Amino acid sequence: MEERKKKEINYYDERATEWLSLNDKKWDRDFEGFDPFLLSSYKFLPEYLKDKSNGKRLLDYGAGNGVHSFWLARLGAKVTAIDLSEKLLNIAKMRKEKFYSKCDVEFVKMDAEKLDFEDNCFDIIFDGGTFSSLDLTKALPELARVLKKDGFVIGIETFGHNPITNFKRMLNRLFGKRTGWAASHIFSSREIELSKKYFDNIQIFYFHVISWLAIPLLRVSIFTGLLNFLEILDGALLRVPFLRKYSFKVVFVLKNPKK
Repeated sequence: MEERKKKEINYYDERATEWLSLNDKKWDRDFEGFDPFLLSSYKFLPEYLKDKSNGKRLLDYGAGNGVHSFWLARLGAKVTAIDLSEKLLNIAKMRKEKFYSKCDVEFVKMDAEKLDFEDNCFDIIFDGGTFSSLDLTKALPELARVLKKDGFVIGIETFGHNPITNFKRMLNRLFGKRTGWAASHIFSSREIELSKKYFDNIQIFYFHVISWLAIPLLRVSIFTGLLNFLEILDGALLRVPFLRKYSFKVVFVLKNPKK
């Protein structure tokens, strides 16, 4: 196994161990205790998928601790969730046992860059922020291979062009909150161009030019009101094409895989 993959696995294994040691674990949240569905970018995902998922075979690609797997299953999808961190997958399995036993989700340890699936077997592939941990020159052709011709990939990623969030990311790397690989491979216009090599139809939706500024105030009483106000301003700012590049998050949809 490549050294970069070992570092990614070790990083997430350590995060999993830390989280399991907490006395006040939030099982419905990410490791930071944040509910991502407070953000318009995440609210967009189930709205887009709700009439497209029922009875479909869906790959939760880099599922981690299963934070997305179960709401995807509740939309009616038959979910296969993969990750290379066994400790994260164990947490995901614990989530299922505790709260989501009726959800149609299977967790499998697997390398996202070398999928152990047959060709043309998934209707939908969901990426909840995994791309920065991967070598996309290896991952994207695998996604195109296992996706049905009329299927699609939908993903949400941090966008790598905002200088302020990039500076924060650099600090996270210095303090061990990011691996070196992930910090230097944040999804950007470069990866959008690379995706065109494997998919003929690409849609990009932009979010949070300034509303991300509310996130540090998550535990302050004014957080929700401030976030909603800033997201309204985002709606106006994102009408300016030049500013879209500085979004904090993007949702992308990849269709028509090149076989």
